[in-house]
Amino acid sequence: MNEKQVPDAVVCVANEGNEVSLQLWKIYKTLPDDDAASEGFLRIVDESGEDYLFPEENFVPIELPAQARKPFERAIREHRRAARRGSKN
Repeated sequence: MNEKQVPDAVVCVANEGNEVSLQLWKIYKTLPDDDAASEGFLRIVDESGEDYLFPEENFVPIELPAQARKPFERAIREHRRAARRGSKN
């Protein structure tokens, strides 16, 4: 992947050592992080709803169909909000 152009979404194709954080074949949201990209990592919103760095080779970039983009982004925002509320309890 080009380190200047981070995809909005990726599919997890390897999760060894990160089985709790990443599900194989699941679509994940990426967040821009030039420093991470220059080191071969992607910033991913994982199962916890938080964003962490994972090796770029664990993912394949995908382009979401236009009809899926808004619902995907909305679902990610809701997941992250729920994770933050859960961590406050």
